[in-house]
Amino acid sequence: QVQLVESGGGLVRAGGSLTLSCAASGRTGSRYAMGWFRQAPGKEREFVAAVNWSGTKTGYGDNVKGRFTISRDNAKNTVYLQMNSLKPEDTAVYYCAGRISTYSTYHTDDHLYPDWGQGTQVTVSS
Repeated sequence: QVQLVESGGGLVRAGGSLTLSCAASGRTGSRYAMGWFRQAPGKEREFVAAVNWSGTKTGYGDNVKGRFTISRDNAKNTVYLQMNSLKPEDTAVYYCAGRISTYSTYHTDDHLYPDWGQGTQVTVSS
């Protein structure tokens, strides 16, 4: 059983920054890939960013590339999402996801993640 708990969401003005955190606990093992997804009202869930279990490989959705940065601290079992230059269209519920992964790659497909957090709201005002 794995538990993922997100934090750091909130209200920010356009152009501002936020950092989301996701703490993992339980049976994650030593090779646990993680990712961030988001879902805005009336829209499909969207890939935001992902990182492999060692933190050496990262990937980003086209809508956030160059503005968001994903990182992880394996000593703390925590993954972070640094969000800069936020836009109103970044408004969504942000979800952390994880999966045990023996491969040294990250995963962009939400269907590959069995573990999910409860989500944290990010609202960007114009």
